[in-house]
Amino acid sequence: MEYQPIDPSLVPQRTLNTGDKMPAIGLGTFGSDHVNNNAVAEAVKEAIRLGYRQIDCASVYGNEKEIGAALKEVFAEGVIKREDLWITSKVWNDMHSEGDVTKSCKQSLKDLGLDYLDLYLVHWPFPNFHPKGCSVDSRSPLSKPYIHKNFMRTWHEMESLVNKKLVRNIGTSNITIPKMELILKDCMIKPAASELEMHPLFQQQELFDYLCANKIQPIGFSPIGSPARPERDRTAEDLVDIEDPILVKIAKRLNIHPAVVCIKWAVQRGQIPIPFSSKVRNLYSNLKSVTENPLTDQEMKEMSSIDKNNRLIKGQVFLWKENQEWEDLWDLDGNIAD
Repeated sequence: MEYQPIDPSLVPQRTLNTGDKMPAIGLGTFGSDHVNNNAVAEAVKEAIRLGYRQIDCASVYGNEKEIGAALKEVFAEGVIKREDLWITSKVWNDMHSEGDVTKSCKQSLKDLGLDYLDLYLVHWPFPNFHPKGCSVDSRSPLSKPYIHKNFMRTWHEMESLVNKKLVRNIGTSNITIPKMELILKDCMIKPAASELEMHPLFQQQELFDYLCANKIQPIGFSPIGSPARPERDRTAEDLVDIEDPILVKIAKRLNIHPAVVCIKWAVQRGQIPIPFSSKVRNLYSNLKSVTENPLTDQEMKEMSSIDKNNRLIKGQVFLWKENQEWEDLWDLDGNIAD
């Protein structure tokens, strides 16, 4: 089946605290362990041809060179100009030291074939990292808790990237309210956006409201509940968003897949979802969903009632002590764990 492109002007936009306008839906490019780099790059090309105008990348995904080749192709075809596309990337945890943030950004720009990034995020708020494909029990002896003075050194280098015009906006990812409060107190350039796990069964309402109150745009990863997430991010208590009865009921009324309801809900709520799919039909359905047939006020109310605090990406591999639980990463008691 051939899908007709969707007019990008029909897609809502979010105005950031810098005044820049960001498309209200993007394409994630974390292919997990089940999609190779070339398939991700092909999805990027198809998405742009269909009308997507935001691509969410990261150095750790290991596919920015392939995505860069895909962007070069669509630019050469005249499908789109660089200035009409929103590209996000992220600095990985092993590049937080002095000089490394700039080095990482420049490498991403080189790999992507770009002169600037629209948004650059600190992927995690500490320099803990793990080998690719590691098990959930993997722990690095170099891991450490969030240390604010260290993070601010990283953040000030992020700010320098804006001043050098290498990036237009900077932000955070996987952050908590206690950490953000410290960042806002000490930063010179305020985060424009913050990327976090958000889906109907994990709505993070308190953090969502906090970000909005501080004019920081929430971006939601795993917007349909990440059914293809790595095995290390699966636990017995995990729930499946697209099986929720209320969500399924709404999907039946609209004659769409429950996953598409998740996307509609996210955009209408005010966050920016970044779903990934390598299937053209899913790319098309996700984008088209935000241009027509909105959920009713009653359905949005029903959706707000199904939150189960069901965090899927728990981050166990980033812990810094053997006897810790994953909850220590997320400052659930309002205090930063050490």
